Amino acid sequence: MPSRSKCKIIVFFGVILFFISAFQCLGQQDPPPDTASTVFFANNELVLIYEGHAILRAHVTLAEDKYRWNSLVERKNGALSQVIVFTSEDWNTKLIMAGEITGSRESFPCEADRRPRGPDVVRHSYGLSNSLLNRALYDRNRDWVLSFDYYADVRITPVLSSGGPLRFQFEAKGNEIIIRFRPHYYQKHRRLEYFEPWTYSVWKKPVVGWCSWFAYFRDISESNVKHVADVLSEKLLPFGYEYLQIDDGYQRGQGLPELWLQPNEKFPGGLQSLSDYIHSKGLKSGIWTNVAFDQAEYAKEHRKWFVLDSDNNPAIGNWINLSIDGSEKGAIDTLVRPIYQGLREMGWDYFKVDALRHLRYEGYNSNPAYFKRKNIDRVEAYRQLVMGIRQEIGRGNYMLGCWGIRPELAGIIDGCRIGDDGFSYAGLAQYNSFNNVVWRNDPDHIELSLKEAYRSTMVTSLTGSVLMLTDKPDRYGTNVIEAAKRASPVLFTLPGQIFDVDPSRSEMLEGAGAEVSGSGPRPFDAGYVPRCELYLLEINKDYENWMMLGRTGGDYKKISFSDLGLSQEKEYFVFEFWSKRWLGSFSKEFNPGKIDTQFNCQLFCIRQKMPHPQLIATSRHISCGGYEIKSISWEDSVLRGESSLVGGDPYDIYITEPEGYTYLNIACQGAEATGTESKGMLRVFHLVSRSRGAVSWQIDFEKRKK
Repeated sequence: MPSRSKCKIIVFFGVILFFISAFQCLGQQDPPPDTASTVFFANNELVLIYEGHAILRAHVTLAEDKYRWNSLVERKNGALSQVIVFTSEDWNTKLIMAGEITGSRESFPCEADRRPRGPDVVRHSYGLSNSLLNRALYDRNRDWVLSFDYYADVRITPVLSSGGPLRFQFEAKGNEIIIRFRPHYYQKHRRLEYFEPWTYSVWKKPVVGWCSWFAYFRDISESNVKHVADVLSEKLLPFGYEYLQIDDGYQRGQGLPELWLQPNEKFPGGLQSLSDYIHSKGLKSGIWTNVAFDQAEYAKEHRKWFVLDSDNNPAIGNWINLSIDGSEKGAIDTLVRPIYQGLREMGWDYFKVDALRHLRYEGYNSNPAYFKRKNIDRVEAYRQLVMGIRQEIGRGNYMLGCWGIRPELAGIIDGCRIGDDGFSYAGLAQYNSFNNVVWRNDPDHIELSLKEAYRSTMVTSLTGSVLMLTDKPDRYGTNVIEAAKRASPVLFTLPGQIFDVDPSRSEMLEGAGAEVSGSGPRPFDAGYVPRCELYLLEINKDYENWMMLGRTGGDYKKISFSDLGLSQEKEYFVFEFWSKRWLGSFSKEFNPGKIDTQFNCQLFCIRQKMPHPQLIATSRHISCGGYEIKSISWEDSVLRGESSLVGGDPYDIYITEPEGYTYLNIACQGAEATGTESKGMLRVFHLVSRSRGAVSWQIDFEKRKK
């Protein structure tokens, strides 16, 4: 006969299985419930059930009479928080909780709350993060976060899984362990009302290319677009710059579809021919449009399709002029859909839709009485107009919303131009938590000036944002092109924080509903003044994990490894990518030194020290191998790797040559090894491939006998 204790465990898990089976019919495309998890705790075993799934299973290693636990559920301003606390009765005795957290395929480890100390570091990861800074798991598909407060030491580790839900092992140690569960995190806690991630996926492919605006402004012509296509195809396409986007200046006017589809005299061949030419160069074609409408007589004749003022005349806005009413199906079918259907049929791949702020502020917000008379929600009408564009271009083509933060368009646009005209990486810290969760952040296009080329392309790439250049093509025949080459392609990153490192803008976001003018940046739009100087990209590959740390300024005498999410107990090699400078090996911290004025930034590759020859960096990409190296291994004194190279682009591999090892030779297939040189503890190998493709290389060492 089973003991009473065993019976309690059987009943306990029987109840859990009942809850799981009762809710497993819920589809993952349904909105998640805005409810607390169901908590089961008995015999030191903790289980949290949400949507019929065990999102947390854990065991507490301490006698039950040595601690107490409690839970609380609170809703404030519509946002629900569930708190579960375990407290040791003896403050000198620590609790240990270990187990597993399970989420959807879009789950990732992160920080959910700001650290009480340490420098500001904008964190992103390529692959699932292993950082020691992580104290939370965010499930993007279901929009919940499970986090641990800072009173306990926490370690969250991804468990490799080829299919099904993602699993993460965790361990928490402390006198007090506090778990927080927050459903509808971005939607309710971050106040993004229209964020419904279970209905859409973020754009995962790189968005890297060129925009005509700052290069030509409205002086753009068919001939100079073709010239740009020729130059991009030759010099930058091999490095991932695949989009060529024409901006304002090709159209005959704003409003009626034919004014967009039949360009002005500067484009005699037409838009179909131009798109075909861009494609013939191996590029993807992008085009600018806006939602303004200028034909006053047409609007008067079809006033039912337009937002009206108090005199029942089409309302006027400073930048939008006349505003199409998105709630009127006839207006969308006649004035909006034909534009984008026509452009899509001509082969355009990238759609930049401008004046969206002006339509919202000067068209819809400025005329609330009109929508009230019609008993229509003006934000829903606004979304319907933009959704009409989205439906015509299809989900397979990229759609950029422009300009300024557009929270009400979450789920419709693929990217958001988060600030005003003109590049600034300040917004990449002001809206870092939005990037690749809500949409892809677009900091606007980059001019490759001597001052900004390296740091602007570096920060944009490290954060996984949209990277578009905007120079006249002659610029790409100078040495400054090196900055652009090494920053591309942009890897698809996940944010390391689901809060904004610089919250000065996003904390004002609710003000977007009360604006009536789009004449300039608003307090919630991404600003120009950076407050953060450290940008961290964690690279997680099957064969190794390492970190890339970008520095744009600041007076740092030392940078602590613990502030980067690395162990204080291990030793790390540090290498500066732009100057190809070897700093050495360090424990606990390192001195970054002065920023070289040639680059106006620094980029450090930080790898854990191994007792044998190891890869430190490569020259192809700012990820130091994260992009182009497909595999690498060390066995029997041989270092083997496979890299994907650009034809004709010199490729350098930086390998440590520690004491006790002697380099013998290098062999490679698919490329020519043109030489090697020893630089202290580093040995540099020079390779070049005549054509684009995979290259296998093998470096033999001899281990000297003691």
